[in-house]
Amino acid sequence: MKFLVAVPVFNEQRHVKNVLGSILQHSPSADVLVVDDGSTDDTPNILSTIDGIEVLRHRRNMGYGQSLIDAFAFAGRHHYDWVITIDCDQQHEPAKIPEFLTKAELNQADIISGSRYMHELPRDGDPPADRRVINMLMTQVINRNLNLDLTDSFCGFKAHRTRAMMDLRLTERGYAFPMQFWVRAVHAGLTIEEHPVRLIYKDPNRHFGGQLDDPNRRLRHYLDLFFHELRRGEMLPTRIGAFAASG
Repeated sequence: MKFLVAVPVFNEQRHVKNVLGSILQHSPSADVLVVDDGSTDDTPNILSTIDGIEVLRHRRNMGYGQSLIDAFAFAGRHHYDWVITIDCDQQHEPAKIPEFLTKAELNQADIISGSRYMHELPRDGDPPADRRVINMLMTQVINRNLNLDLTDSFCGFKAHRTRAMMDLRLTERGYAFPMQFWVRAVHAGLTIEEHPVRLIYKDPNRHFGGQLDDPNRRLRHYLDLFFHELRRGEMLPTRIGAFAASG
């Protein structure tokens, strides 16, 4: 199998060199793509000094979801079988990448989704209360409406079967990307597993930007997009997939 590790980046000059160094160390059998989402700090210059990576750069900030969409498209064009996505803000452990690769090689699921809540692993910090509450509420909404059993609907540490991603025709550019992603994955009949990862949150001051920094507006935005996608999906034929938790 051919693997791609995709790293969405926006203004991560503090972390990008160390995080990418660790990713390269723990994924020698995979290629590494960085999607720089229009960074305005020193991130582009730092990326130019790092060997062993491919960089796709947006001229302006287009959103976290668009970075993932472009990573999937890149993987499709270059015939990668799987895309492992991992964030660059030190909230994910690159040392866990081999576990996702091993799970992908078993060929038992289309999506292997990291979960920070399915097992009590050692933590490194805690997210702000509003983020944990919104994650919990939206995960409940997703499970109830899509007949899933997710424990963490927002974790960006995932392995995705490239061919399956091409079929979803994803369009959501922003942080509400998971709302569209889960609805379309279920309606496409994709099989889903969760895999435990550590909860790491070292910077409680990180923000979304704009109106999404208001928790109530952020929750409403997520709900609006989710139910819009759900109504759209009800007009399409559904292929029933499967969900399984993995340890």
